[in-house]
Amino acid sequence: MKTIGLIGGITPESTILYYRILNQLASDTIGSGHSAKVLLNSVDFGEVSMLQKNNRWDLLDKLMANAGSNLEKGWASLILICANTMHLTIDAVRKVVSIPVIHIADATSKLILNKGLKKIGLLGTKYTMEKNFYTDILKSYGIEAVIPNEEYRNEIHRVIYDELSIGEIKESSKQYYLDVIQKLIDNGVEGIVLGCTEIPLLIKQKDVSVPTFDTTTIHATTAFNMANK
Repeated sequence: MKTIGLIGGITPESTILYYRILNQLASDTIGSGHSAKVLLNSVDFGEVSMLQKNNRWDLLDKLMANAGSNLEKGWASLILICANTMHLTIDAVRKVVSIPVIHIADATSKLILNKGLKKIGLLGTKYTMEKNFYTDILKSYGIEAVIPNEEYRNEIHRVIYDELSIGEIKESSKQYYLDVIQKLIDNGVEGIVLGCTEIPLLIKQKDVSVPTFDTTTIHATTAFNMANK
């Protein structure tokens, strides 16, 4: 098995999910007692969050590119950015490495198409919901993305940064998300993309009446399959 490089820490909670998923896949696929070969470059979420708020994506590009370069120097064979939002910096990472950097939206779009769906609801940070870096990839696969209204987007974003990023799970926040999801379903969406790697901490498939797409699991599984060829 090849070594999977993770740019993590954004947030630590989601990075833990990636690590757990990859190791469970290794155990299930290779055999009990086996674990995944993983190299982690963990950045400081406090610094990343501050730079995001200050719209300093130029500095975030440099930070993430440096992390990607470190992983390649450490003999990683492919790279995952362990956060949907930080795929805003994927081009900067790809410019400094010669190994594959798997885009989370590409991996998710392929699975949506496999399910035969064309219209999905997208939940995530405000950056993911409002900027076009994610929806443009979905659109390139012929998938229409519907996002909640501004009031809902603000609260979804707040829950991610103020609660989920520190591992705080509140039933009231879960119910809020489920109410927003139901409104999207009432608006005709055929599935829901959990487009923030922390949202699966809060929302599970059993909670929702249409297919959900856990981008954390999809991303990690795509990388594992590529590394295990």
